[in-house]
Amino acid sequence: MSAPRKFLLVGLTGGIGTGKSTVSTLLRQLGCEIIDADVLAREVVGPGQPALATIAAEFGPDVVTADGALDRKRLGAIVFANPERRRRLEAITHPAIRERFQARLTELAEKGFVGIVIYDAPVILEAGNYQSYIERLIVVVTDEATQLARVGGRDGTDEAENRRKIASQMPLAEKAKLADYVIDNSGDREATAAQVRRVFAALMSELEARSAV
Repeated sequence: MSAPRKFLLVGLTGGIGTGKSTVSTLLRQLGCEIIDADVLAREVVGPGQPALATIAAEFGPDVVTADGALDRKRLGAIVFANPERRRRLEAITHPAIRERFQARLTELAEKGFVGIVIYDAPVILEAGNYQSYIERLIVVVTDEATQLARVGGRDGTDEAENRRKIASQMPLAEKAKLADYVIDNSGDREATAAQVRRVFAALMSELEARSAV
């Protein structure tokens, strides 16, 4: 029988260029345990992992480099142009990511971790069914001008390309409607940090109230 959880599992998401990683860093500094979906995704396709062997069998040996690592650029060229191939890749990687995610939660429960566990994932909402495992949801938003500037500064792309990238995601306004907590990261870091502290305090209050029952 697995150990009972003494933590609150909170999803953290946003859109490209909203500064979700800044919020994640601030939450970590407050003592939250962070599970990063992007890190899990890299781990499951690491050298020697079963998912990597399945990917090579499905997409061809050329997607693995000579030193046994995944050639992300080559694989990306295959899947991004073909939605069916992308769905096939997700069918290989997503179960492995979920398994690793659940293992982290079990480990934290067995250690008796008390506090807030943040699942930092860009596509929590797009993946669907998030209510079945996420207890609360934080969405990071920003104004359009700031979002465009950040995407361009990060990727070195022009405004048309930046708008295309933003438009390919669920609109921030729609994400915000589904959130328990919204953090507006349009201002300076201290303004964002103040919001993060308020959200953290509210989540800890929820956890304490639940523990007292």
